[in-house]
Order: sequence, then C-alpha cells, then structure tokens
Amino acid sequence: MSQPTPTFDRPRTLVGTSGWRYRSWRGDFYPKGLVQRRELEYLSRRLATVEINGSFYSLQSASSYRRWSAETPDDFVFGVKGGRYVTHMLRMRGVESALANFFASGVLLLGEKLGPVLWQLPERVTFDARELDGFCAQLPTGLADAVALASRHTDKVAEFEAPAPADRRILHALEPRHPSFDTDECAAILAGHNVALVTADSADRWPMMTRVTADFVYVRLHGSPDLYASGYGPQRLAGWAARLREWTRGVRDAYVYFDNDARGYAPHDAQTMAALCAEP
Repeated sequence: MSQPTPTFDRPRTLVGTSGWRYRSWRGDFYPKGLVQRRELEYLSRRLATVEINGSFYSLQSASSYRRWSAETPDDFVFGVKGGRYVTHMLRMRGVESALANFFASGVLLLGEKLGPVLWQLPERVTFDARELDGFCAQLPTGLADAVALASRHTDKVAEFEAPAPADRRILHALEPRHPSFDTDECAAILAGHNVALVTADSADRWPMMTRVTADFVYVRLHGSPDLYASGYGPQRLAGWAARLREWTRGVRDAYVYFDNDARGYAPHDAQTMAALCAEP
C-alpha cells in the first residue's frame, strides 16, 4: 500500500489514558457534579491524548466519532483500539472485510485527530511470521488506502461516510502478549511495515517488549505491581520519562497511555508524566 512521505517537526510525547469513562474518577479527577457527557471534554483540556476503548468491543457509530472530535481541542489526538473481532476471533486471518468494516464505521472522521490504531493480541496467539506479515500488509498506511478499504465494507456498516480527501498517514501499533513475538524476526517484519511494537508494563503478566520498530513509539502502562490497580509513584514515573526522552531523540513521536484505572491512578499519573516529559 502507498504511504505518504512523513514530515517531522519537533518530536512529541503525547500522554493520556486508556479510556475516560470510569466511575472511580468521578469526584476525584473529575470534579464532583461534572455530568458524564462532559468528561471527555474535561480530560481533553488536561491531557494530550486518549485511547478509544469501545471500538475494541464493537463497531462504533460515525456520530460518536464526530461528537468525540467536536468535544476536544484541535490538537488533541485519539488512539483507537482495533476491533477484537480482528485480533481475538479471526486472529489476524481472513480479515479484509472486518478491517473494511472497522475503517468504514467512522474512525476516519477523526481526521487530523486520529492517532495510531492499536491492535492488541490475546496471550494465546503466538508468533507466525507469514501470518503477521500478511496482516500488516493489509493495514492501510494512508488515508486514500483506508478509504479504498472502507468502501468494501459489508452490511454490518449501513453506510460509509468518507472523510474529506487529504494526504495523511495512518499509523498502527501491535501489542502482542506472548513472548514468541520478542524476536529479531518479528521486529524486522513490523519495521518493514512501520508498525510499532508496543512496550507494555503489565506487572509481569505479559512480557515487556522494548524493541523500536517504527518511526514512533507506543507505550501502555497497565499498572505495577498490581495490574490495572497500582499507581506508579514519582520515582518510577521519572524513570519512564527518562526512557521516553531517550526514545524520542531524533524524529520519533511517543504515545503513552496509562491503563491503571481501577483505583483512579491513571489520569493523575498521566498528568505527572506529561509534566516530566515537558521538562527540558
């Protein structure tokens, strides 16, 4: 697939959370009395990015993507989780129609606010070079490719609303959860398609892979030592910030998402990390 030539300015480290609608955040990160429909608006004025999680569980509507875009500042960025139908049910095989439906559902209406698409694999899926290369080859790398793919959607999407024409890239990140992916061969395949291998901190539940395979970096911090429940604390956040500064030397952007949401740590850790990464 064709890929527009990337243009780089100053590398950015965008820090946010995995999702924004959590009961435990209300009256803590979200002020008491803030209505639920304004939570994304509130978060987007304090963080640079957020992952859309609902797209992992089911196809979202075009109206939802338009609303989320309208509620956020012009420079806000959405990471979007690819559908589990592609990764968990089809396991990256025979996915053309599923990919078409995903991109036809409204994802592309985010426009310039569309950040990387995250493909999270289940831990039972092991590395297969041919399957991974074939899957990555089907991922659209530019808007024109994505529109062409989306136009082949099935009746699971009633109508495809094409975005305004533009020459922009579509980025992809892969989060495997089996150690067989942490190899030079896997890294070479991902690098050949400019797909980022996600660095995920998961309290040793799944392996942490730190190979840089794309011209951007994607990090997910799930909480440690308690998965989804632990805060990171100043010392560990400073360590991650130092690592991110090293990764973003040159021409690499970094996307960092806190997923330790169970006890409300995620948005506070994200704000602290953003401040640390902004330091000279």
